[in-house]
Amino acid sequence: MAEEFFWKVLEHCENQSPGFGRRSRCSKLPTRFQCPIHAVDSTTIALVANSMDWARCRRRKAAAKCHHRLKMQDMLPKFAVVDTAKESDSKRAWEVCHGIKAGEIVVFDKAYVDFDHLYELASEDVTWITRAKDSMSYRVARKRQRPQVQGKVLRDDEIILKTSKSKAAYPQRLRRIEARVLVNGEEKIMVFITNNMDLAASSICDLYKSRWAIEVFFKELKQCIQLCDFIGHNEKAVKWQIWVAFLTYIILRYLAYLSRWQHSFTRLWTLIRGVLWSRLDLLALLQSYGTAGGCFRALGQPEQAYLPGMWPT
Repeated sequence: MAEEFFWKVLEHCENQSPGFGRRSRCSKLPTRFQCPIHAVDSTTIALVANSMDWARCRRRKAAAKCHHRLKMQDMLPKFAVVDTAKESDSKRAWEVCHGIKAGEIVVFDKAYVDFDHLYELASEDVTWITRAKDSMSYRVARKRQRPQVQGKVLRDDEIILKTSKSKAAYPQRLRRIEARVLVNGEEKIMVFITNNMDLAASSICDLYKSRWAIEVFFKELKQCIQLCDFIGHNEKAVKWQIWVAFLTYIILRYLAYLSRWQHSFTRLWTLIRGVLWSRLDLLALLQSYGTAGGCFRALGQPEQAYLPGMWPT
């Protein structure tokens, strides 16, 4: 019921406001990409093994896992699966990527690498981008550029898989890109693989870099909406609370859209939580927050805007 209600509310918000979520400020996607781009990832929610046997994935550990697909242009969920953490991400990739149309792009990390699934996406004219596993065996069929010591892109090659199982699953050529990527202020060398032979190598790197927005989405769910403390212990109770957290996220995003909220999602959640039991017009409050009516810091605590003894009469 909660899952169905979530999708109905999301559909209603999109029908009421066709511009809802367009070019979300949370997404770091470059504006030059016009086709729909999807980010696929999962997040693990730790549970108590002693009281939640249904979610036991190891002898002393239990966890639930949320597999999500976000559309990068609006940062709105397009598909979600909530289940135990027993199954690997690559097994769930078939289900999560279902419905992606020809000409669209999907980006995921190397945990979702399954060459049978990647070949099916390629046969449906879907562009996929991911990171290569360290154990991937291949041979270079064509060098698209000379190997470089300096610069962002170090190598750009067309490769063919060598192992019999991988080659049988994906008989076509892949594109392997080795580039320097800035991670937490430090440069690291990462290897990407894709089936797209037309985009520039730098564009492939930028698309994968924008995938970090889905990590921000999971962070907002866990830290802001506090998807970590559960009231019930059985499977239905946990799934119900997870879907309600998704619903809360969508409603807050919709309020931010209607009020033209210019601040972070964290500040929006903090403000609403502070006035949750007050009787006021929430939309009017969000519209007046930090506008020409005054500095939002002074509006929150007006006594700090004046020196001691200088309070206006």
